Order: sequence, then C-alpha cells, then structure tokens
Amino acid sequence: MPRASLAVLCRHKVDFVCIGGVAAIMNGANHVTVDLDVCPETSRANLNRLSAALTTLDARIRVDGIEEGLEFAHDGESLSRARTWNLLTNAGDLDLCFLPDGTDGYADIVRDAWPVDVEGETALVASLAVVVRSKRAANRQKDLQALPVLEALLKEREKSD
Repeated sequence: MPRASLAVLCRHKVDFVCIGGVAAIMNGANHVTVDLDVCPETSRANLNRLSAALTTLDARIRVDGIEEGLEFAHDGESLSRARTWNLLTNAGDLDLCFLPDGTDGYADIVRDAWPVDVEGETALVASLAVVVRSKRAANRQKDLQALPVLEALLKEREKSD
C-alpha cells in the first residue's frame, strides 16, 4: 500500500477517499496495484491543501516515454480544471480522479467510506460496493478481469451482514 502518499495527503489535511486498487486491497481483495487512486473533495480550500501536498510529493504529470514526468504548476484553481490527473511523485504514482466512473464524485463515495489509520492520521477508503460499481462502469479490461473476485467478495460480505 502506498502509505507515504497517503501520509502526506493526511498531514496536509486533504479531504479524499481512496478508490481503485488500493481500496480493493483494503476491502480484502488480493488485487495487485502499484499506484494510489484518490477522489478528492472539490472545494477550493481542499484543492489548495491538495496542491500543497503535491508540492511536498514533488508531483509531476505522468507521461509515457518521459520517465521523470512533466513538471506542472498547480493550485486549487488549476487542479479543478481536469477530471483526472495521472501523476508521478517521489512516493510513487498517484491518480486524482474527481469523478470516478459509476459515481457522482466525492459526496457520493464518502457516504459509505470507512476510516483507516495512516501514521496516526485518518484516511477514508471507498466501500467495496463503490469499488465494484466504479470498476463495472469503467469497463476497462483490467477492471473487468478484477470484477469476478471483487463481486464474489462483495456477495460474501453482504451474506455475513
């Protein structure tokens, strides 16, 4: 799990929910992932805190063929102009997704999110149901391959509840 990235986001008091593969792992899946996907809350104050965290992480835009990534100037205003940012940081790959497939964004995802401790700070993790819904809606090959395991885990969890 990319704890270093999570810790920086938490220290900067960024409101976000972990989504994607890390959320799947934290929900009990044996998923393999190398990046951290998060859905940040979109208020200007939060995006300014996110920008400060990205500065700490030395974030650069991830581009195929450019190993060190592309530097970019960012602030709360500029971060809000894109739906997704795929970044390379000094703590690993970080993807910011403001409107994950199959969701209505942060307010939708945070309702069922649950807390996890990260170096004494609290991060929120998307529920397994949200992870499944998002991966189903994304309809990418890698998501479709992960869905049977995630759906079986979700069914098992629903039975025990």
